[in-house]
Amino acid sequence: MEGLLVSGRVLVERVEGYATPMEWRRAYHEINDFERMLLEDDTPLVKIFLHITPEEQMHRFRARLTDPLKRWKLSYEDFRNHGRWKDYAAAIEDMVETTSTKRAPWHLVPANNKPFGRIAAFRVIADRLSNSVALEPRPLDPKVAEAAEQLLGIRLLSGNHPDR
Repeated sequence: MEGLLVSGRVLVERVEGYATPMEWRRAYHEINDFERMLLEDDTPLVKIFLHITPEEQMHRFRARLTDPLKRWKLSYEDFRNHGRWKDYAAAIEDMVETTSTKRAPWHLVPANNKPFGRIAAFRVIADRLSNSVALEPRPLDPKVAEAAEQLLGIRLLSGNHPDR
């Protein structure tokens, strides 16, 4: 959660003028320090930025306005912030460049196409998180195999497959 609050400082607070340049520049160090602490504690960390174009954002605004079930997703700030696209793009570029490290890189995912963006993000997450996870099934505990044979009449072979 802290990382999200600090990253807000280098994006929204920077662009909207809520943080001074000294404050939002200091936040880059805070982000990197926080992520370093997480990594030192062996906490898996995946940073994904879903990128859409300004044209796609306008397309989504129109779709939300015309769908009563999605109108709640829009606010006045969405339209106002769209007008600051270049300022946000510069802040995002700085954030990615300054907080992307060898151990905690940013993964930029094109997301104009929602299904593609979601699958690409899931792949990044699965790839990053599977690095430290054994994917082979654990061997069956000999006590479980013995109990299965006694209670269920299933005799397991050395590969843990039932003898048929």
